[in-house]
Amino acid sequence: MMRRLRLIFSPLAAVKWALLALALLLLFNLFFTPGFFDVEVRDGRLYGTLVDVLNHGSKVAIVAVGMTLVIATAGIDLSVGAVVAIAGAVAATLIADHAAPWYLAVAFALLISACFGLWNGALVVALRLQPIVATLILMVAGRGVAQLITGGVITTYQDPRMTWFGNGSLFGLPVPVSLLALVALVCALATRRTSLGLFIESVGDNQPASRLAGVPDRAVRLFVYAFSGLCAGIAGIIECSYIKAADANNAGQLLELDAILAVVIGGTSLMGGRFLLVGSIIGALLMQTLTKTLYMQDVSADIAPAPKAAVVILVCLLQSPVVRERLARVRQLRKGAA
Repeated sequence: MMRRLRLIFSPLAAVKWALLALALLLLFNLFFTPGFFDVEVRDGRLYGTLVDVLNHGSKVAIVAVGMTLVIATAGIDLSVGAVVAIAGAVAATLIADHAAPWYLAVAFALLISACFGLWNGALVVALRLQPIVATLILMVAGRGVAQLITGGVITTYQDPRMTWFGNGSLFGLPVPVSLLALVALVCALATRRTSLGLFIESVGDNQPASRLAGVPDRAVRLFVYAFSGLCAGIAGIIECSYIKAADANNAGQLLELDAILAVVIGGTSLMGGRFLLVGSIIGALLMQTLTKTLYMQDVSADIAPAPKAAVVILVCLLQSPVVRERLARVRQLRKGAA
């Protein structure tokens, strides 16, 4: 029983600073943001600011789940924002042109997204390009690909089954929240109930040693980039569904930076190795809660990135072993002086 409790609470202990920051932010809203915690039920669906945070934070969190596995192998994926635009462009164009039913359009968009992720992995594994360079190529070219698919225009469609992904509800919550739960659950089972998670951490911690130990490091790295592309594709379907259109210019704009910040805030090191899926999800929700708080406090969108950056720096500093060691020394000195 004690072992099970440790397994449940040990990941939360590892992201305690992110949880503390989120708790303090919610406490601030409790006193200074009227109506922040108001939730109502209409037509069997929950509505409210907290629900909006979950809804809009789910897209970043889904991308962050895929990004977590990439970063755990000591890689990086800067192309997820462009893949979001490509996935939305493919699905919207197929539906608008009546070239395929909605389910085939979604399936094809997700397949294309995974293939683009596999392309990134091939550049890293086969050509041995640095991950930041390999994924930067698609980050730059991806929006051009999306523009080619849509013909350079915003492609709109009217299919209620497709718009359900971004505007519908499931179990009283927005569909993106349920999709996040599904992606996180599948990823957690695959990485914590099989040897895949150990292989990923091994490759990120020491790739040459893992190869000598028999770990298929090339296959592992190809998989994590393909999975990251798939997660970006899911986020692209959500965004395309939410606005009922494909906007190749603005879809997924700077989403890669939000995802990387969520992963780092969640306690996963950019150097690779051990990763925390729950931490990345908490980091994404923290960023979305902070954004919503700033807007509800009438902070201009031009100024909002500054306080967001301050919170990110503070949380990352509190997670730093060097900073924690120095804080511990200060506490010991104070105890000795007392």
